[in-house]
Amino acid sequence: MDRKERIYNFITSRDYIPLKAEEMRHVLGVPPEDYDNFSDILNSLESEGKIVKTKKNRYISLKASDFVCGTLSCSAYGQFAFVNTAEENSDDLYIHADKLCDAYNNDLVLAAVDLKNPRNGKSEGHIVKILKRGNERITGIIEDIKDNYFIVVPDNKKIYATVMIKITDASDCTVGDRVSAEICAYPQKGIINAMVIKNLGNSDQLKSNIEAIICEHSIKQEFDESTLDEAENISKRVSQKEIAQRLDLRDEIIITIDGDDAKDFDDAVSVKKNDNGTYSLGVHIADVSHYVTPGSSLDAEAFKRGTSVYLADRVIPMLPVDLSNGICSLNPHVNRLTLSVFMTVTPEGEIKLDKIAKSVIRSAERMTYNDTAQLLENPTQKLLKKYDYLLPMLNDMKDLAQILRKKREKRGSINFDFPESKVIVNDMGEPTDIIKTERKISHKIIEEFMLAANETVAEFAFWAELPFIYRVHEAPTPEKTDDFNRFLHNFGYGLKGKFDKDNPIHPKAFQQILDKIAGSDEEIMISTYMLRSLMKAEYKPENLGHFGLSAKYYCHFTSPIRRYPDLMIHRIIKEYLDSVSLDKYTVPVSEASSNSSKTEREAELCERDVDDLMKTAFMSSKIGDTFTARVSSVTGFGIFVQLENTVEGLIRLESMKDDYYEFDDLSKTVTGKRKSKEYHVGTILNVVLVRCDLLTRQIDFVREEDYSIYENYTRSHETKKEKRHKKHGKRRYLVKSKKHKPKKRKKRNG
Repeated sequence: MDRKERIYNFITSRDYIPLKAEEMRHVLGVPPEDYDNFSDILNSLESEGKIVKTKKNRYISLKASDFVCGTLSCSAYGQFAFVNTAEENSDDLYIHADKLCDAYNNDLVLAAVDLKNPRNGKSEGHIVKILKRGNERITGIIEDIKDNYFIVVPDNKKIYATVMIKITDASDCTVGDRVSAEICAYPQKGIINAMVIKNLGNSDQLKSNIEAIICEHSIKQEFDESTLDEAENISKRVSQKEIAQRLDLRDEIIITIDGDDAKDFDDAVSVKKNDNGTYSLGVHIADVSHYVTPGSSLDAEAFKRGTSVYLADRVIPMLPVDLSNGICSLNPHVNRLTLSVFMTVTPEGEIKLDKIAKSVIRSAERMTYNDTAQLLENPTQKLLKKYDYLLPMLNDMKDLAQILRKKREKRGSINFDFPESKVIVNDMGEPTDIIKTERKISHKIIEEFMLAANETVAEFAFWAELPFIYRVHEAPTPEKTDDFNRFLHNFGYGLKGKFDKDNPIHPKAFQQILDKIAGSDEEIMISTYMLRSLMKAEYKPENLGHFGLSAKYYCHFTSPIRRYPDLMIHRIIKEYLDSVSLDKYTVPVSEASSNSSKTEREAELCERDVDDLMKTAFMSSKIGDTFTARVSSVTGFGIFVQLENTVEGLIRLESMKDDYYEFDDLSKTVTGKRKSKEYHVGTILNVVLVRCDLLTRQIDFVREEDYSIYENYTRSHETKKEKRHKKHGKRRYLVKSKKHKPKKRKKRNG
C-alpha cells in the first residue's frame, strides 16, 4: 500500500475527525522533510474529488460531506446541466445555468446539493469547484474578427462559450474556416482562449465536418516518424529460420474469407470432417506480436490508438499500412506467421481444445463473403471452375457453423438482427448511395468460427491462470431489467421470473422475447430498448463472463491487426508456450484493459457520427422529395421515422397541423385530441424531407399532408429560435435568468 492510499484510508476511517493539514501531519508523524510531499498528496486527493477541504480548512472524505463529485453533462446552449456520478444507485444532480460557475461539458466537478425536489425526488445543486477540465481540444467555425482575435463558435453546442484565437497564431485561417484548436486558458466566464492546431477547411465542405468529428473523438490519424521507420525496416518476407521454429501448415488448405474491399486479413480457417462424425476446426490468426514488440514505437502507438477506426470514406488503422496490409496480413499464396487454435467439435456442438501453436501458413485463396455465399447457395459455372477444389470444405464449414450456432442458441445466446446499411462514397469521399447490407451464410460461418476460437482461448487462459484480458459483458442490473419489463408490458409481452442481485436474469429470457417479436411492427423498437437495457461490454483483467453470448469465458483473440487486446493476448500465450514467466504482465493487462475500453468507445462514437453525417449529406440533395416511412419510435416532442434505406429522421409534433397531438408515455403513442388519429411504432406514412443539418447531423421530415403549409418556408429558412440566437449572439455562455420587475409604488393621496 503506497503513502497516498494510506492517507486516504486514514481520512475515510470510522474514527477519523476532520483535521487541518498541520494537525494531520502531527497525528501521522510526518517528518519535516516530507511536508511538501504530504501537501502534494492532499492536493492530489482533493483534485480527484476523493476528499474535500471545508471552509475551516479541515479535510473530510467526499462521502462524509454534502458534496458530490462527477462529470458535468451540459444541455445544448448551456441552459442546464447534470453532474453524473460514478456511484451506483446515485441520481444525477441538476445544475441550473446560472450555477455552473464557468464549468463546461465533460469537466470533472465538485458540486454542493442545495435541495431535493419533492415532486420527482431529483436533487438540485451548484458547482463549487472545477477539479479537472474535460476538454483539451475543440473544433469550431471562425465566425468573426474582433480586436485581433478570431471568434470561433464551437461545433459542440454543449460548450456554450466564445473561443478566442489570436490572428497571429492562425495566419492561414479566415472567417468561414473550421479549425481544430487546443485550449490554452479560461480567462473569464464564457471565454476560452485557444490556439489553432489545424485548419480543417471551409466549414461548408463535407470533409471539414468529417475531420471535426475525428478530432472531437481524439482519433489520431498520422503516425510518428519513429513508428513509420520501424514499420518500414521490418522485413517483407518470412525468414526460413523462423519457419523452422514453427508448426508448418503451408501444405494445408487454409483460406481467408473477408469483404470485397478488405485489405487487412488477420484470420484464416480450415475444416475437416472426421470419420467419427466430429469436425477438426483450425483458426489461424496473424502473428502480429512477432513484429510489434514490447517497448517499440509501434507498440506504444498501437496501445495509444487501441483499435482501428472504420469510416465510410477511410480506415484509420491501429498499425501502419506497411504492416496491416503487408507482412501481417494473411495474403494468399505467400508465407505468413500465425498463431493457430486447433479444436475438435462434436456433432452436438461440444468444443474440445486440441492445441494452440505458433505456426506458418500459406493461404490458398482470398475468398470474399459474396463469392463464398454464392458457391454454397447458387453457384455459377465460373465460380465452380475456379473453386471446385474448395467446395467440399466449404460445405463442411457450412454444416459446422450451423451446429455451433444451434448449440449457442440452445444455451441462451442473444442474437440481435438489426437492419444495417452501408454508405457508398465516390473518389471524392462524397456519399452516392446508401444500401442495406445482408448477412449471408458466409458471414455466419466466420462469425461462429471466431466466437468458438475466442471462447476456447479464454477458457484455456482461465484454467492456466494466465494474466489476461477478458471481454466482459455483465448481466443487466435488476433496476434495468425491471424498467425493460415495464416497457414490454405496453406491447403485451413480459419477462418470465423474478430478478434480483441473487437471481440475475438469464440471457435466454431476452432471446425468447426476440423470438416472439420477430417480424412484428414493434420489433425494432423493442430490440433497441432491450439493447439499451444491457450493460456495455468492456475489457477487464478478470473473467466475469459474457452475458450476451451466455458464455462463461470470452476474449478477443482473432483480430490483432486492428485491436490491441488481441495483440497482447497473443504475446502472453506465446510466452506461456515458451515457458517464459508472465509476472511482468500483471500491470500491463490492467492498463491495456482500461485504455482499450476507452478507445473502443471513442472509435464507436466516431464511426456512428460519421455515418450519420454521411447519411445527412446524402439526403441533403433530396429536400422536397416524398418517401414512404415507418414510425421507429415515439416521443413527447415528435415521431421518429425510418426510411427503407435505414435513414432516420424526426417529424416534430408542432409540424402536425391537422390536430392537437398528445403523447402517451405508457402506450408509446401519439394521438390527435379531436380526430383520434394515432401514431405508434410500425405505423406507415408518407413523409416529405424538409431539412438536413450537417452540423447537428439532424434530418427533419413533415407528413405529406402538412407539406403545403411548410412550402412557404425556404430551404435556408431559420426557425425563430435560431434567429434569436443569431441576433443576440450564439456566444453568450449562460441563459440569463428573468429579471424581477420592480414593485409598483402605491400612489399617495394628496
